[in-house]
Amino acid sequence: MLLERIYDEDLSQASYFIGCQSQSVALVVDPRRDIQVYLDLAAHHGMTITAVTETHIHADFLSGTRELAAATGATAYVSGEGGEDWTYGFEAELLHDHDTIQLGNITVAARHTPGHTPEHLSYLVTDGAFTDQPGYYLTGDFVFSGDLGRPDLLDEAAGMEDTRFEGAKQLFASLKNAFLTLPDHVQVFPGHGAGSACGKALGALPSTTVGYERKFAWWATYLERDDEQGFIDELLDGQPDAHAYFARMKRQNKRGPAILGDRPTPGVVGVEELTRGLEDGTYALIDTRPVDQVHAGTVPGALSIPSLGKAATHIAWAFDPETDDAELVVLAEDAETATEYGDHFVRVGVDSLTGYVTSLEGLPTTVPAVVSPAHLEALRAEDSTALLLDVRNRSEHADGTITGAEQLSAGKVLFHQDDLPDPGAGRLITFCQSGLRNSVAASALRRAGHDVVELDGSYAGWSHWTAQQHDLATTGEDAR
Repeated sequence: MLLERIYDEDLSQASYFIGCQSQSVALVVDPRRDIQVYLDLAAHHGMTITAVTETHIHADFLSGTRELAAATGATAYVSGEGGEDWTYGFEAELLHDHDTIQLGNITVAARHTPGHTPEHLSYLVTDGAFTDQPGYYLTGDFVFSGDLGRPDLLDEAAGMEDTRFEGAKQLFASLKNAFLTLPDHVQVFPGHGAGSACGKALGALPSTTVGYERKFAWWATYLERDDEQGFIDELLDGQPDAHAYFARMKRQNKRGPAILGDRPTPGVVGVEELTRGLEDGTYALIDTRPVDQVHAGTVPGALSIPSLGKAATHIAWAFDPETDDAELVVLAEDAETATEYGDHFVRVGVDSLTGYVTSLEGLPTTVPAVVSPAHLEALRAEDSTALLLDVRNRSEHADGTITGAEQLSAGKVLFHQDDLPDPGAGRLITFCQSGLRNSVAASALRRAGHDVVELDGSYAGWSHWTAQQHDLATTGEDAR
């Protein structure tokens, strides 16, 4: 048996390639939408992908199940559990609890493990060449290394009300009736790693075991005591902000993501064409340079996406393809790099990257407004109506912020403008921890028409400057 983990550092998301080497057939679980990596793996191992499936209707990325099935002719399988409200809207074979997919000597058995979502499936894998007992468990967003999938995501991101309590109860039951009934040796391969917003304390380890989680996971003592309420209370406490784009992912994944097919290579866009497009709104520029270079000058309305490694996450914060039909032009050194950005973007359903430019030469430029920590209070005194906005997560905000700052995370600002002054009605002074997330959020707000001033160095810079002022004051007192 072949079992390979394909990990996307951008979205902290894992998919799995399971192959029977004797029959040269393979199954892919939870594929992302840029599918070349799976096609390359199959070719490398001389295998044919005959089946594609997913653990649940994902919120954090757009599923590649339909895309990969269409490209390979493989059978698509999805959950048939969860009731009518959780029925997929595209053609696929439905899997129910204990249904199996056979791959030569390998048996992949679906287990219904609700809690994170009502329809969630996990997959027990048995390598029949060695044993008739399962040895591997693909748990999706059910059990992570050191944590569990959050049950409040439907309330937080999908507009539902109070589903978190029933979800938490379902998670408790799924642990008791599905997970902890397995032998300790079974290896667990989760759908996410550290950095995902699908849980609050995900470990960075790529796998764990049933026995390790049974003994050391934070939830283990609650299950041992059969303390459901204690489990629910701790599970729901301190969950991180859910990004606003999650709601769109839920809708599109349930309906069925559009099939991309062969994507054309982005082409060079001329300066005159791009300038006209920026003026009439048919183009939007993606400025991929570091934050300090953007602060020195950028194109009016450009979106700041300063890290290729987080391009999917950041474009999903800064651009809403359901309300914005602009074609995206990325600042990139060549077509290959532009294509990489496109690969990241389609993972979150942003499919409109059509071209690239290699420099900003000849384009209109502007210098984004920035304020130093030393001048922040003067600016606030000058403009008493300005809103100081902390775009970090609520847990970061709770641990310490600038006096008077309100909190709205960078992943929500574009989609929750009702919580902000109307464009033109008031200034926003924004900050995150180091400035990177703030650059993304500020650029999205500027493109939406808001007057935004970024705090230079963000909270870390402000904290350092404040500490320096305290030290200077203390030294002065000591000298006196």
